Amino acid sequence: MTERRGVAVAAVAGIGAVATTLVGLVTNAVSEQSRWPAWLRWLQEHPWLSFVLLGTVTAGLTALLAALDDRQSRGRSPEPAVRPDDEAGLPGAALVLRSLPRDTTVFTDRTTELDSLVHSVRTAQESGESLPVHVIDGMPGVGKTAFAVHAGHMLSERFPDGQLFLNLNGHTPGRSPVQTGEALAALLAAAGVPTQQIPVSDDVGAVTEARAAMWRGRLADKKALLILDNAASYQQLEPLLPGGGECLVLVTSRKRLAAHEEVVLPVDALPPEHAADLFLRLSGRPADELDQGVLNQLVRLCGYLPLGVSLLAARLRHHPSWSAEGLHQRLVAAQDRLGELRAGERAITATFDLSYRDLTAERQLFFRQLGLYPGTDLDGYVGAALGEVSVVVAGRHLDGLYDDHLIDEHPGSRYRLHDLLRDYARGLAAEGDSMDHVQAVQRVCTYYLSALAVANGHIVRSGVALPPPPDGTQQVETPAFESRGDALSWLENERANVLACIRRANDLSLYDAVIRMAGAMAPFLRQAGPWDQAVGLHRTAAEAARQVGDQQALADALAELGVVRRFMAAYPEAVETLNEAVTLYDAVDDRRGKADALNQLGIVRYLTADNDDAARAQTEALALYRELGYRLGQANALADLGMVWRQMSRFDAATEAQSEALSIYRELGDRYGEANSLRDLGVVHCLMGSYDLAARHHQEAFDIYVELDDREHQAYALNESGVVRRLTGDIEGARSAHSQALTHFTELGDRFGRTNSVRLLGVVDRVSGDARAASRLLEEALSAYRELGSRGGEAASLSELGVVRGMLGERDDAVEAFGRSLEIQRALGDRCGEAEVLNHWGMLSLSSGAPADAREQFHRALELARAIRCPLEEARALEGIGRCDLAVDDPARAEGVLRSAVGLYRRLGVSAAADDVERLLASQSG
Repeated sequence: MTERRGVAVAAVAGIGAVATTLVGLVTNAVSEQSRWPAWLRWLQEHPWLSFVLLGTVTAGLTALLAALDDRQSRGRSPEPAVRPDDEAGLPGAALVLRSLPRDTTVFTDRTTELDSLVHSVRTAQESGESLPVHVIDGMPGVGKTAFAVHAGHMLSERFPDGQLFLNLNGHTPGRSPVQTGEALAALLAAAGVPTQQIPVSDDVGAVTEARAAMWRGRLADKKALLILDNAASYQQLEPLLPGGGECLVLVTSRKRLAAHEEVVLPVDALPPEHAADLFLRLSGRPADELDQGVLNQLVRLCGYLPLGVSLLAARLRHHPSWSAEGLHQRLVAAQDRLGELRAGERAITATFDLSYRDLTAERQLFFRQLGLYPGTDLDGYVGAALGEVSVVVAGRHLDGLYDDHLIDEHPGSRYRLHDLLRDYARGLAAEGDSMDHVQAVQRVCTYYLSALAVANGHIVRSGVALPPPPDGTQQVETPAFESRGDALSWLENERANVLACIRRANDLSLYDAVIRMAGAMAPFLRQAGPWDQAVGLHRTAAEAARQVGDQQALADALAELGVVRRFMAAYPEAVETLNEAVTLYDAVDDRRGKADALNQLGIVRYLTADNDDAARAQTEALALYRELGYRLGQANALADLGMVWRQMSRFDAATEAQSEALSIYRELGDRYGEANSLRDLGVVHCLMGSYDLAARHHQEAFDIYVELDDREHQAYALNESGVVRRLTGDIEGARSAHSQALTHFTELGDRFGRTNSVRLLGVVDRVSGDARAASRLLEEALSAYRELGSRGGEAASLSELGVVRGMLGERDDAVEAFGRSLEIQRALGDRCGEAEVLNHWGMLSLSSGAPADAREQFHRALELARAIRCPLEEARALEGIGRCDLAVDDPARAEGVLRSAVGLYRRLGVSAAADDVERLLASQSG
């Protein structure tokens, strides 16, 4: 398949190259300025033939692409079904174990299969060939997972870079197969990728491809072992495969996954003698005590499946007074009672029934309730909620069921049912009251709401209101979290289970539980992501609120959705959602909710440089917070309003707003808010030329971010510090600060912050004289800003690109860049940015021999800079005017203007610029 795809791509590329060449030939076919080589001269002499040939090639390319697309469409597997993200459904979350599950101590001899696998791995490693994917297939209960785990433990030393285990839920009763994108997100997180760095998008196909590429990159040159358990189809599996050839992938599936790159290891039912040997070892009985004929009948009735044999042997071990003959009679009776089942499952289900009937009535009830659990794995706390018992009692039940081989143990004192046993338990529960299922899910949701309330107490910012848990949660036992790290670790471990419970609650129309649990998970998903998962959650909550007509809950869900959309840089969608939330909060007269939504809306408007709308939103939010007496809200709105004023070059207003916000944050003891205001005050002081004060504020902010372990805002502070260092002549210090920020933003997945770092590194390269390196970085930043919809970033990049293109002798391109930048700056009301562009443009005009145009541009920049008190741009404008005077032979006037520029530069501490002007003056005097 890969080879065919490569040939197709090569063909398309080749035809594309020919077409491109012909375009050039046709365009220049009638040129008189050069003679072409003899083998192409006939095209120059017969240009119309070139057009004919170009049309033929283009038609051929189009036909080939259409054929390829049709073949790809027809060959696409229809399964597993993937729900588009734009539906209201909640995406699943996969659970990855960072190490292998516990190996069984009574693994049944699978010598042939193990030897085949070990030989395949050893041969590939010794020859340097790529390790093939090994697919372990077979019927339910045959021991596929046990074989994969046992083999993984045997081979683990050959793969020192890690072992991962992921259940894909391909055939898990009551659960949909894990979506490929979610599986990739879970694998990346387990491999150490920060969740904020994992790609997110509304385009399911695009985000799956991006995550798959990151996953392949993460495992490049690594020797790791990956077990993909319970796969549904090759389509689900393929994007999860590492790109390198040094990783071993073991796949288990009930289906035969056909692909030519794989080695298939079929695991069949045990040979009769192996099944009998397993029974003997697990039963704890001496061999001479068991009649061989009866033993053979017992394992035959189990279908020679390890799961059934293990359960049946456990019955005999737990009943010393039973005989093998009596056990055989019991099994036959159970099989007869369940005769309506399909023949292929009759024996194994009869074995389950015999094991179940051996439990006490209390434990039978507990087992049935486990079958109603929507999650993947559980601990004693979840078991207590399901069984309506204490955690201690639930722990005893879980340990007992494990001893009886009815549940499997997983790391971290957690347990899980085998798929067949889960199906069996669900069937038993279905025989009872239909309300049992609903009540079990309600109890689990109540537990999770209680535990989430405790966890959120450690991770939510002080003063932020959270929805109260429902009545009755005070009596629920929850884990103890000693620190924020404990809470985050628990949330990450339970993420898949909580989301599964929300999905099941939604299926059962338990809309109140859906709404409450979505609200309780929101703080964690805001911080941890992946944000497309949060989008699915809040859409589900919004739809639940619509189902019950709860306008308040709908507003809350939409507000959270808008915040996540902002994180994803999906600004138009964020604006639309937040506006709808504001309208709904108005309708229910929730002024606090409305103020919060307006504050978030103002932030989005600020990020897209819609400054007037941003200022209106923050001003309205501030007024509401003041009416309510909500001090934290007031500080937030003031801080965000200060950023808008700064972006509009209203520096005095920005300083006043940020200073008031800083005072409130300190009054509340809110260190996070304090750091944010200090950082932005530093930006304002930098623009006003107070570089020492700016550097001090940035360092204070950075130190607080380190104290809070907030790497994202550390990166923003580093960028701001780098700007001050560049302006004061510390070029290498600036480069180091921006490079550190770039690393942080890249690891965290903050696209806007990363783009800022790329642009600022481009400015450093420009100042250092490396125009080509600067051009590459600035072009990258410009493209990213346009994709993000950041007009302010676009304008700043264009301004710098104009300077660089002038350095490279591309004057027309430079003028075009300056013109577009100036247009955006004026539309945004950024007068400081406008003055900077005019000064850059003036220097280009002067160097191009147009001093009159340059003087006009410098004078306009000077007026703007003085009006907004921006001394750096004022000094640059004065320097430009002085240089224009020199260009038109007016040295007397030039000297006075240039000395004024030197004075400003010295006061600001911009020594390099001051030295340049003084050298110019000295040369004129000489």
